[in-house]
Amino acid sequence: MDGHPSRKTVLRAALAAGVSTPAALMGVPALARTVSGTTNGPAPELTPTCDDGDDPTPPQMEGPYFKPNSPRRTSLLEPGTPGVRLTVTGYVFGLACRPLGGVLLDFWQADVNGAYDNAGFRFRGHQFTGGGGAFTLTTIVPGLYPGRTRHLHVKVQAPGRPVLTTQLYFPGEPRNNTDALFDPRLLMTVRDAGGAREAAFDFVLDVPQTPGPGPTPPPGGTTWTVGTAYRPGDRVTYGGAAYACLQGHTAQPGWEPPSAPALWRVG
Repeated sequence: MDGHPSRKTVLRAALAAGVSTPAALMGVPALARTVSGTTNGPAPELTPTCDDGDDPTPPQMEGPYFKPNSPRRTSLLEPGTPGVRLTVTGYVFGLACRPLGGVLLDFWQADVNGAYDNAGFRFRGHQFTGGGGAFTLTTIVPGLYPGRTRHLHVKVQAPGRPVLTTQLYFPGEPRNNTDALFDPRLLMTVRDAGGAREAAFDFVLDVPQTPGPGPTPPPGGTTWTVGTAYRPGDRVTYGGAAYACLQGHTAQPGWEPPSAPALWRVG
């Protein structure tokens, strides 16, 4: 990593802020997860980029504990649930890096003691992404049980498409080195958050998409230039409006100031 925000980081920031996804960003490669915020150990290898011809998020075995017909909910917590609170957020994309709405995500996991509820539906639940492709899961950090490292199970299915069954992992876990199923491409980004933990992971599904249009030529009154290394505080104009740089980066197509609120502030 060269210290510049990735296009995926810009896209996440725009979606999180409620800004319309820039058309210029919709057809460019994106990381299936970001690595900023990883707190334990060296940064793992990145998942395959989201682009035509690349592999989607890797599948993994279902395991013996899946149960169909889980309740629809975004929180798996119940009153008095023990364990360290965990919030997982992310997006679901197709092969052209465009967000997918209406995607089913069905999660299941062990409790704090490493046990699965096979009689009921504790720590089991499904949800659907909204139009922007986002999801949020509120749960706990799962416990350990013999033979496995710490992990979450999930099935992901876009409407009318095959099911992706996979598992998500935590960085810095000692058992990552001994679990035969562990795949570093499925590591979440995890950080501490005041006694709780926050994680992020973005799924890329094998769903064909048409890339969005490329950037259109800017209107008059523009000093912003592709290839320029901007520093925080630098000022440019774009289409007659003034912008101040928020994060150091080298300008690229798709990062025009109106399309990159994580990088530029109006005024």
